[in-house]
Amino acid sequence: MSEPAASEPAASTGTAPHGRRPRPEPPEPLAAPTIDSHTHLDACGCETADDVVAAMDRAAAVGVTGAVTIADDLAAARWAVGAAHTDERVWAAVALHPTRTASVTGADLAEIERLAGDDRVVAVGETGLDYYWDHAPPSAQQDAFRWHIGLAKRTGKPLMIHDRDAHDDVLRILREEGAPETVVFHCFSGDAAMARECVDAGYVLSFAGPVTFKRNDELRAAAALVPEDGFLVETDAPFLTPHPHRGRANEPYVLPWTVRGMAATRGETEARVAELARRNAERVFRTRATD
Repeated sequence: MSEPAASEPAASTGTAPHGRRPRPEPPEPLAAPTIDSHTHLDACGCETADDVVAAMDRAAAVGVTGAVTIADDLAAARWAVGAAHTDERVWAAVALHPTRTASVTGADLAEIERLAGDDRVVAVGETGLDYYWDHAPPSAQQDAFRWHIGLAKRTGKPLMIHDRDAHDDVLRILREEGAPETVVFHCFSGDAAMARECVDAGYVLSFAGPVTFKRNDELRAAAALVPEDGFLVETDAPFLTPHPHRGRANEPYVLPWTVRGMAATRGETEARVAELARRNAERVFRTRATD
């Protein structure tokens, strides 16, 4: 999540969440199916099971055959797990977002741990550090991050990291705690040097709409150097809508524009990038999308 969640979800009738302009018309379908590795279906306006199915039908129509919906607080975690049980094309990740960690109770952590054990939960996330928003002190964020690292190790599930303006501390804490077997940097925002450090450590980098933004040459340099087995693609919907629809409402069906931006950046075909991202997601999350 790259912006604070709204207090109320948007209606599921096409109304743009978070005051954004309406979502764009669907893109041309991808040349190969792929998976949205990080989205927030609840914040996209999905409230009911029918909403979830409709969003995934829109995604499937353009080649996005699966999505991981992410929690940032307890209510979202409960909802995400329910959504994952509603539609087999959806999986969940659960955690307390770093901006939600100002006052965390033992009961909060116990419930996250319980939910993380669900068989439809494929990652612990999103967790990490966010020094952009002043919603939780760094010490509280770091304590919660360390706890989530431990949870990922206990469950054997990937750790999905939110890192905003906190690169050095995120990497330091991973070294100090010892990283879980699989670490995913959601919406990777570092430069080529940081990408190289992450690649050398065996971390997976997930790229969202910003890789298509005109002034993000450093991010594209990072995307270009990641090996074939080291990247994912995501929407982070309803946030970070890719060019040429920046500022409009985002949803999993919008992912093809990011895939095409990644393909241009890496000098590969869109089919190749889509296929690699799908295979990597299936490996990382130990699941398989429904064609």
